[in-house]
Amino acid sequence: MYEDFIKGAKDGVQTVIQIMPTLVGLMVAVGVLRASGFLTFLGGLFHGLTERIGFPSQLMPLVFIKMFSSSAATGLVLDIFKTYGPDSYIGMITSIMMSCTETIFYTLSVYYLAAKVTKTRYTLKGAVLATLAGIAASVVLASQITG
Repeated sequence: MYEDFIKGAKDGVQTVIQIMPTLVGLMVAVGVLRASGFLTFLGGLFHGLTERIGFPSQLMPLVFIKMFSSSAATGLVLDIFKTYGPDSYIGMITSIMMSCTETIFYTLSVYYLAAKVTKTRYTLKGAVLATLAGIAASVVLASQITG
């Protein structure tokens, strides 16, 4: 049993080594987007559309970043909670959305790279559709909770 454990640990270390460049690249890209002000611009760009469907435009940066990095999105969540409060409508949408959406591009790049998957078929379309459904569900549920 110990030998199997050691073999599994070796395989795990090899996987980490293989995915490390992708992880570093994603973290750097998210940092650049956040520091450049692009995320604020993104929220303003979609303001008209998002407000019509009941989705606060202040959350567009979170939607965008969550697709790439959950840890970077968590940093944005903390900022949202400081600004609007966790019990506000925006805070409730944020909480629900974080739990029912996926880090699409992180998952595709890291896990598919590690597993050497080359034909993703409908993965991206399905993941984006599931994320949109999660966002819609977060709006509906937050509306019910906050009244």
